[in-house]
Amino acid sequence: MAYQIVEKKEIAPSVHMMKIQAPDVAKAAKAGQFIILRIDETSERVPLTIADFDAVEGTITIIFQEMGKTTKQLAKMSPSDALQDFVGPLGTPADVRELGTVILVGGGVGIAPVYPQVRAYREAGNKVISVIGARNESLLILEDEMEEASDELHVATDDGSKGHHGFVTDVVKGILDSGEKVARVVVIGPPILMKVAAGMLEPYGVETLVSLNPIMVDGTGMCGGCRVSIGGETKFACVDGPEFDAHKVDFNLLMSRLALYRDEESKCLDAHNHKCTCRGEN
Repeated sequence: MAYQIVEKKEIAPSVHMMKIQAPDVAKAAKAGQFIILRIDETSERVPLTIADFDAVEGTITIIFQEMGKTTKQLAKMSPSDALQDFVGPLGTPADVRELGTVILVGGGVGIAPVYPQVRAYREAGNKVISVIGARNESLLILEDEMEEASDELHVATDDGSKGHHGFVTDVVKGILDSGEKVARVVVIGPPILMKVAAGMLEPYGVETLVSLNPIMVDGTGMCGGCRVSIGGETKFACVDGPEFDAHKVDFNLLMSRLALYRDEESKCLDAHNHKCTCRGEN
């Protein structure tokens, strides 16, 4: 069975939104879960968090950044194309329930997986304060969607081109220091952002959750490639997560494991780029 691409567009430089026809996945999907796709039978398996889902349309939306060979190949596909495999929903859904006031933080492409959680937390009766950030204004994604789904939206950019000149953690700290009673903070983004946020939030005693993105192969807990250390215990992000207590995550181990195959990934990308150049492709 092939999975038809029904919509695809570039929403920021080298960042793409793709909507795929996958009725069974869409019917079962919940905020916080992910899928694994393959472009064709020779491609690697790529895990991507679900950015949106529509059970009526039978579609799943993913958002990805061009980083390696496969995401560059994915970026060249169009609505006339189809994916070989599209497996999901995988992982444990986010722990969404009525808590009071919840801050949801998305950094860079991490805004994409935060978006369905923003909608879910608000539907559960919470006051939702969203904080999104990127290096500059051109890299901000889903700003309009996040504003519509949130009670409050704050924006931060590293260069000050939009919103707060600085980091999302600065904004979160300001909200907490203002006296706002916050029951939970959810942070999704680059590992270094989640690590810094966890350290900044710990003195406040606020429950803090993060969504981890380790190396992953099968996505069902069999290979152990996605193992992470949570409070000194080994967990598998694909079945025990991807959501974990930020204050228990060994971020140094997570980041070191993410770098394990960097040389191989670089060589693969170089070979792919060379092949495309020889063929005269852009």
